[in-house]
Amino acid sequence: MKACPMNVAFLPLISYSFVNSITPGPNNIMLATSGVNYGFMRTLPHFCGVYFGFLFMLAIVSLGLGEIFTKVPEIQMAMKYAGSAYLLYLAYRITQAGQLSKVKVAKPLTFIEAALFQYINPKAWVLAATIPASFVSTPGVSQQDVIYLLMGHGLASFPSVLLWVIAGTQLRRLLSSPKNLKIFNYTMALLLVGTVAMILTA
Repeated sequence: MKACPMNVAFLPLISYSFVNSITPGPNNIMLATSGVNYGFMRTLPHFCGVYFGFLFMLAIVSLGLGEIFTKVPEIQMAMKYAGSAYLLYLAYRITQAGQLSKVKVAKPLTFIEAALFQYINPKAWVLAATIPASFVSTPGVSQQDVIYLLMGHGLASFPSVLLWVIAGTQLRRLLSSPKNLKIFNYTMALLLVGTVAMILTA
């Protein structure tokens, strides 16, 4: 029996995924901020939620379940506004990090929170939709193609997204001053608000 040929443009996929995963976006901004405020170990569940949550999204979109959003645009619009509202809430949450009393301390996102966020993150949906459309050479996407897509994106996104956590952890040492930490948090919150503006006007 002949082995099935690989229909996935693997190396271009890795390059594309790396560039998209390492560029600033809601996930990376929040991961860097979490690294600054909570350190590497406490941010790991957040990172794992982003990483595995998106891979699962990529799998279901590649298998065709994401077509519901093209057939029912109202769902996509509702998720766009829901995602924007949640990003604004997270921006507010960032401004409160490291400033609350000891009785009520802000917490990093959990694995579940970070994973579920992918499904109201417009950038994640766009990336998940373009990967199978751009890097599978034959009409339709087989289960074998999905495995290769997950492998390619997973290999590229793991180090690039983790880099944001590490960068935030390293910045933590430079932001030990409450004043500097406050400036950093407000800057990152403003970046998220700017992201919301771009999402709503796109």
